[in-house]
Amino acid sequence: MKAVLITYGQSLGRPVEDLLDKLNIRGFTRWSETFGRGSENGEPHYGTHAWPSKNGTVLAVVHDQESDALLSALRHLNDQAEQQGLSAFVWNIENRL
Repeated sequence: MKAVLITYGQSLGRPVEDLLDKLNIRGFTRWSETFGRGSENGEPHYGTHAWPSKNGTVLAVVHDQESDALLSALRHLNDQAEQQGLSAFVWNIENRL
């Protein structure tokens, strides 16, 4: 099992959810307003007057083979809307209740 953490500019919320649906990834947790900035050259998303944009974040725990398909689909989405900001990180899951 893998945990996939996806952070994205709020405008990508619907496309990210559509990807999860398309890949039949049913279980996830979403935080609709998160804040931060990209580590390389991303604009800050602080929800403030100076930096009004915000992020969304999704955490999905999936089977190993599903994580590869999800990352591939997220790369494609990011290539189409690179300025919006999208990152994904994967961790191994040791146990699950």
